[in-house]
Amino acid sequence: MTLRIVATFIGGYLMVAGLLVILGTPSSPDTEGESLAFDELRLDDAALPGLQSFDARDGTTLSYRHYPADSDLVLVLLHGSGWHSRYLYPLARYLSDSGIVQVVTPDLRGHGDWPMRRGDIDYVNQLEDDLADLLAAIRKHQPGARVILGGHSSGGGLAIRFAGSQYGVLVDGYLLLAPFLRYDAPTVRPNSGGWARPYTARIIGLSMLQRLGIDRLSHLPAIAFDMPEPYRDGTETLTYSYRLMIGFAPRDYRQDLAAITQPTLLLVGSEDEAFVAEQFQPTLAPLVEAKIEVLPGLSHMGVVVSEDVRPVVDAWLRQLLTP
Repeated sequence: MTLRIVATFIGGYLMVAGLLVILGTPSSPDTEGESLAFDELRLDDAALPGLQSFDARDGTTLSYRHYPADSDLVLVLLHGSGWHSRYLYPLARYLSDSGIVQVVTPDLRGHGDWPMRRGDIDYVNQLEDDLADLLAAIRKHQPGARVILGGHSSGGGLAIRFAGSQYGVLVDGYLLLAPFLRYDAPTVRPNSGGWARPYTARIIGLSMLQRLGIDRLSHLPAIAFDMPEPYRDGTETLTYSYRLMIGFAPRDYRQDLAAITQPTLLLVGSEDEAFVAEQFQPTLAPLVEAKIEVLPGLSHMGVVVSEDVRPVVDAWLRQLLTP
């Protein structure tokens, strides 16, 4: 009798989960007329470095850009959702030209000009494994390199996820530029200010299936991004699978942040459209010892591309090199 009840419960659970997966569609924007300031991404990148490559542990060739400098300090800077390493050019170029740090900007798996499967990865933790492989490739060529892991928006969330993983000890510091913590964190506006459109019902259904160890549907789309047509060029990634969406964010931002013992700088613009700038200090202060600055007048994209952010990052990096 007990087995029959359990089987009935599981069957009903699976039926509900399956219906949610099938019926899942992107949510309608809660912030009609609002979006990120994409016009700030109209950059002069004529001197953009070409793509280089490294081999991940599964044999896949992944791409990155390298901004050289006469320094053993290396900043690995991660792009945010929907885009790739190109928009990191102004900050990366400034920092490498200053001579204080080399900068490496990878095109994360599932992103960039020619990904194997745009918007998808093979398993949830694959981006972390890829980053560990990239760090190994860097240190193979520069055994004495000190590595700062940085990231913007979801890239900052991935850096935080990395900190809470088995690989966190591989990094000597963290640079977090308006990092994504979690959809319901105090720092996040609804749907990230109109940028993100989650398939809410499908996400719930796939989460239910994962609790039962069923992972075969995690390739399905789970979130879409609202990039206006005039700013698209065919290299954007506007839909993520469930496993990429989960793997491109902290597991538990509280635990992942609490795992950080390295020097950490967090910057956010006061006019961030996706996140609530004034909530970062009270949210992070109990979890991690970090320097947190709100930069006046800067938007979500501005905290990466604006000239105002560059001397702040430069000064922090120089402090790291001071004996």
